Amino acid sequence: MKETSRAEWSQHFHDGRGFRQLGKEEKALLARHVPAPEGGRALDACCGTGELAAFLTSLGYQVDGVDFAEGALTRARTERVGLPGVRWRCADIEHDDLGELHEGGYDLITMRLAIAFIRDRRSVLRQLAARLRQGGALVVITPVVENTPTARRYIALDATELAQLGEGFAYVERHEAAGLAVLVLRGLGA
Repeated sequence: MKETSRAEWSQHFHDGRGFRQLGKEEKALLARHVPAPEGGRALDACCGTGELAAFLTSLGYQVDGVDFAEGALTRARTERVGLPGVRWRCADIEHDDLGELHEGGYDLITMRLAIAFIRDRRSVLRQLAARLRQGGALVVITPVVENTPTARRYIALDATELAQLGEGFAYVERHEAAGLAVLVLRGLGA
């Protein structure tokens, strides 16, 4: 798979393109499995145009929406103008220092439709999970190979890759939502 640059992703979003819309099943799973605690904070990693970040605010979270494509964030700021409870940040979760994110940690960290594009998935998930508050969850939503047309399988994970995402977590729960795998990961171990 060819690696896509920051500039190419930015252009993707500047051109008005995006990704699959957040579905009812995904929303229901999030509401059921990761409801916002009082004063809940969430990080939407690789937030794109902010659809998931906006939904998380409706659950009661204050959200940091982070993406490395400025084109995505430009659209998020424009399409979600006036959305209370969201801060948009430009950062590459795989390569940048995430120290400027909320220093008190997060109750929820989400990554939707992006994990297939991360080279060092284990490292990124561990770094993100280290930012979770006690009892927090990391939710990864991704297409799976068996539900993805052959020409688009580069955006999906197979069963082995999905299992590897849960390595090192004390609690791994997998759900299905309209052909997507929804992993709820808790309790990062050694």
